[in-house]
Amino acid sequence: MTATLGEPVRGERSRHLLRQCVAEHRGALAAVCVLALIGVVLQLGQPFLIRRVLTAVQASEPYGAVAVAVLLVMVAGAGLGAVQQFLLQRTGEAVVFTARRTLIEHLLRLPVSVYDERQTGDLVSRVGADTTQLRSAVTAGVVDLVSGLLLVAGSVVAMALIDPVLLGVSLLPVAVGAVVVRLLGRRLRTLSENVQVEVGGLTAAVTRVLGAIRTIRVANATRRETAQVVRAADRARAAGVRLALVTAQIGPVVRLALQGSFVAVIGVGGYRVAQDAMSVGDLVAFTLFLFTLALPLAQVGDAVAQIQSGLGAVSRIQEILELQDEDRMMPARPVPPVRCHRAQPLLEFDRVSFHYPKGAEVLREVSFRVPDGGTTALVGPSGAGKSTILALIARLYEISDGSIRLHGRDIRDYKLVELRGVLGYVEQEAPLLAGTVRDNLTLAAPDAAESAIRRVTAAVNLEETLARSPAGLDAPVGDGGVLFSGGERQRLAVARTLLTAAPLLLFDEPTAHLDARNEHALQTTLATLAAGRTLLVVAHRLATVARAEQIVVIDSGRAVAAGRHEELMINDQLYREFATRQLLG
Repeated sequence: MTATLGEPVRGERSRHLLRQCVAEHRGALAAVCVLALIGVVLQLGQPFLIRRVLTAVQASEPYGAVAVAVLLVMVAGAGLGAVQQFLLQRTGEAVVFTARRTLIEHLLRLPVSVYDERQTGDLVSRVGADTTQLRSAVTAGVVDLVSGLLLVAGSVVAMALIDPVLLGVSLLPVAVGAVVVRLLGRRLRTLSENVQVEVGGLTAAVTRVLGAIRTIRVANATRRETAQVVRAADRARAAGVRLALVTAQIGPVVRLALQGSFVAVIGVGGYRVAQDAMSVGDLVAFTLFLFTLALPLAQVGDAVAQIQSGLGAVSRIQEILELQDEDRMMPARPVPPVRCHRAQPLLEFDRVSFHYPKGAEVLREVSFRVPDGGTTALVGPSGAGKSTILALIARLYEISDGSIRLHGRDIRDYKLVELRGVLGYVEQEAPLLAGTVRDNLTLAAPDAAESAIRRVTAAVNLEETLARSPAGLDAPVGDGGVLFSGGERQRLAVARTLLTAAPLLLFDEPTAHLDARNEHALQTTLATLAAGRTLLVVAHRLATVARAEQIVVIDSGRAVAAGRHEELMINDQLYREFATRQLLG
């Protein structure tokens, strides 16, 4: 079962996320807007004060106090601007953190099928590059747009009070420029989203290559893979150039509109002064307001570009947030719990079928029982569906048909955290997280005592490995456990599982990377564990599970036989062929 993505309008997705971010930081954003409003008032007051100075000079009146007031207003405006910018940048970082926290918390709860279908690098890009773009959309863009519009409105009102005729002449070029900027802004949104998509593709390409760098080197494929990544980088460059082409047009359009307006004011205003229709002081004040108008108009143009660019990234973030997380995709069904009887098996597969969302059927009506206590082994050819069975028990995927019962209760009736709390799971590839040995061992048991850690490392024969480094348990394992061998990674993963108190342990090929000595040691450990827990083990090496209380043979997605080793040697040809090849007759 895969997550489904709703299809709301992109604008609605963007506005929803923006509202979330603004709501969480509305106090800080309100403070910035208040400072911006005060700054607008101070800036609008300057031309009027300067006009007072000019009028006083013409009339030979004292103007010292007004001149001082002009200086104080200018200094106060500069100081408020500095404080506003600091608060704006701090709020911007807080907004980015909120978006990243929300995205990370959601991203790590998505169903496994989502990770199967999407490239890891693209998801990483949304956490990094796309959330950074959000800063400009929510903070600088929004605040600059609001303060710019306020300053524009104030300037227009002041210019109308001075000379309405001159205002009409000056606004005509500005109106034409505004229409052009509006048209360009519509393209910015799409182009910005294309840039983010291409950057995500580049991140995915780099992640893919670095994740298999050793294989690429040995295969002499470095040049070919480098060319693929460079092509992805070139696509990102081309998308950036297309965005830059449109963005670069906004500034000149705004400047051209303002220059046209300035020329019109000088020409018409000079004529009106000559006709005594307005005073020199009024013309100077009007011109100052026009200059005051120029900056916010350019600011509004830049804000539109920032917001449109940010909204493209916001859509990509919201796209992931709209994917249903695992808890909502696979909730516990509201049914009363079933009382467990002693005769019931611990785990039961009842006609279970499964197919991947876009793939062929993997399991077909599989039925078998796992008794409480002891070891049950799953054997069969590669690709038969054995590993899938373990993944279904842990509900990493949802079954397509049938039921899996734990203690007589369908596992879909359990909450995921409740179900996984009784499971220990060692995957086939035994992945390790970058960090220390201790970090990996205590992943599922963060409060484990030192003595317990030492006990499990000894049980899986890891003591010699730990003795190699003076750091011991605090030795780094490298990215993905690259500083450890395959067998050491596998034993460490087994030790991590043994450190939990889980009563049901799922092991997928636990001895696949082990030498004979460590395989024998692990067999002894598993036999000891089987006395107090239930083990379900997938194995190709039959020596690992020959003494199991039950062996289930899986072939072509079906459970074709079950019994002990001796019984299967007599009754099942497929198992007998496996055993004969491995000299276990």
